[in-house]
Amino acid sequence: MAITVPVKDGEIVNGYDPAKEAEEAKKERSGGALGKEAFLQLLVAQMKYQDPLEPTSNTEYISQLATFSSLEEMQNMRASLESSQAANLVGKTVIMGVEINGIKNYVSGSVEQVRKEGNKIYLSIDGDWYNMDDLDTIVDDEYMEATLIGEDFEKEIAKMPDPKNLTIEHKEHLQAIIGAYNSLTAYQQKYIEKYCKDAYNKFKALVAKMNELSPPTDDKDDVGDKDDAGDKDEAGDSTEGSGGTQGTETTN
Repeated sequence: MAITVPVKDGEIVNGYDPAKEAEEAKKERSGGALGKEAFLQLLVAQMKYQDPLEPTSNTEYISQLATFSSLEEMQNMRASLESSQAANLVGKTVIMGVEINGIKNYVSGSVEQVRKEGNKIYLSIDGDWYNMDDLDTIVDDEYMEATLIGEDFEKEIAKMPDPKNLTIEHKEHLQAIIGAYNSLTAYQQKYIEKYCKDAYNKFKALVAKMNELSPPTDDKDDVGDKDDAGDKDEAGDSTEGSGGTQGTETTN
């Protein structure tokens, strides 16, 4: 099929301005997709300036309209799903990957509210708005709590001397750490064992050394690892819905 436009003295007549129509069509684009109005304008232009000797068949026009209708329906469905997903994020902990000056930074927090502007959806985290396109991870609440506990555990262990330099004067501080560790859930203990390995190994060595210096007289000086029965199979599973019903936690 050939498309022609009327030309007189080397200039296009009838007010047809390709540059103007291209600019208008560009404004109708959203995310690289052809907008509905732009598509109809191009279709009308195609019909208006088609070669009368080689006119476009009705079947081809119908095919183009059907294709566009299907595409538009898919886009509307996608927008609806994105809106639903955004609404379900309210109250959940997320990690956003935001690029600033060419460097990707990560921001975590709980989604407070959702706002839609045009085709874009924004999430409010700690009072700041972020484009949903920057969503990196949806974090399980129990996993997030375990990471914070793990950070505190590492800080407390860092305050302790090397096991070989441990003295009886450190017993009270170590007992406090043991008590805090024994009060954790099985999942939290497993997280520390898996993701805070250096601190955990030092902790076990400190307990063993203190038991040599001052043999324990009751259970509070012992480290109790909780039974994993009924808990999550793997600590650190950050995907939504990874949590399970915890069983009765016992101290060995």
